[in-house]
Amino acid sequence: MTGMTVGVWFLAAVLGYLLGAVPFGMVMARLFGLGDLRQIGSGNIGATNVLRTGHRPAAFLTLVLDSGKGAIAVLLARWLAGEEAALFAGFAAFLGHCYPVYLGFRGGKGVATFLGTVLALAWPVGLAACATWAVCAALFRFSSLAALAAAALAPLVALAMGKGALALMLVAMAALIFLRHSANIARLRAGTEPRIGKKS
Repeated sequence: MTGMTVGVWFLAAVLGYLLGAVPFGMVMARLFGLGDLRQIGSGNIGATNVLRTGHRPAAFLTLVLDSGKGAIAVLLARWLAGEEAALFAGFAAFLGHCYPVYLGFRGGKGVATFLGTVLALAWPVGLAACATWAVCAALFRFSSLAALAAAALAPLVALAMGKGALALMLVAMAALIFLRHSANIARLRAGTEPRIGKKS
């Protein structure tokens, strides 16, 4: 490992973070005149909370853009500097969404960015995570439960595929997703968690 390599990884992480920190939920809410997302529903800046406004196109665009920024960070870093840089950029984009400098480090829960990042890093793992989310969401109608299931499964799939470095990164991402869903977990246990599509 050379100093130049470390510098490239650091640059990939910084650029990935700045891209991941763009709060597309806030952008869509403003674009469609939905108000301040931080004052609506759960106060989260992600697609699920945008959906609580009842504006499905805005929620869909937020989902696409939040997942896309993770994927773009990975693909750009891979193209410019290789697979190791892609891992750093993807993880940094995820952190950027969760702790965006533009919003005083108070961001979303990272699920869409997580899925987009994993799809770009290893599409079979990403597809497995997306399928898990979709099945759980369809069966139980809880976005949080679907997210937790997808986050828990992804490292296991990566490990089964022999992708140790990716699996380790996904464990860290999953741990943060569980941490940021602690209030959701408490509501799920209490039976008070709102279902997908419920307006604020």
